[in-house]
Amino acid sequence: MKKIIAIGLLVFLGISCKDDAITPPKNKIDKETMINILYDMAVLEAARSQSYVTQVNYPSSVQFVKEKYKIDSLTLAENTKFYASDLKGFKKMYEEVRNRLEESRKAAGDVVNPNPVNASEGVVK
Repeated sequence: MKKIIAIGLLVFLGISCKDDAITPPKNKIDKETMINILYDMAVLEAARSQSYVTQVNYPSSVQFVKEKYKIDSLTLAENTKFYASDLKGFKKMYEEVRNRLEESRKAAGDVVNPNPVNASEGVVK
């Protein structure tokens, strides 16, 4: 009986002492600011993917975010790693970014594409 208790105690101590949590970075960015950063990066990457935008010499999204939020790339990487360590929380952050992108798209409405082209019309063969 003592052996079972001793083994159980050792297993319990082994499991409880395991440290899987990532410690917060030295220059931790608050959650709302991180959501704003993710939103800005998504918008900038979408803009850069358009052919008319790539002709202009815009800064990269990371470069823009670093200048706008006065952070360096290490701070951005550490905070991304920290928030990504909590998958459920990180997913919620991205859902909020997606909702903001959808609201922006709806606000733009017909300005973005006032006359959608039917795929079969206007195609040169």
